[in-house]
Amino acid sequence: MKALVVDDSRAMRMILKRVLAANGFEVFEAGDGKQALEQLAVTGVVDLALVDWNMPVMTGYELICEVRARHELDSMAIMMVTTETETSQVQRALDAGANEYVMKPFTDEALREKLLLLGLAEA
Repeated sequence: MKALVVDDSRAMRMILKRVLAANGFEVFEAGDGKQALEQLAVTGVVDLALVDWNMPVMTGYELICEVRARHELDSMAIMMVTTETETSQVQRALDAGANEYVMKPFTDEALREKLLLLGLAEA
């Protein structure tokens, strides 16, 4: 399985990459939404994208909207992993097409539970 981690924090990308790799994912990285779209053009559809909300150039919300507008990417699961904790922001991301939402800080177990809910990890 392939995953794309999109976060402007290099440290956060490394943390997420470690958890995903431990669950059998080949992991690609991007520092913002625009880089994520460029990466998808190279790698093709990934099984999962973990996306931060607040990034320069193109936000995670904008990325979700762009991805969901492209039917060739319909099969890609999207998980927001962000510090945005307001209920309205969570609902906005889900309405735009995010499949799951994880608030930072998170534990490895919480992230793994979300992977299980998406059918992207084995129990």
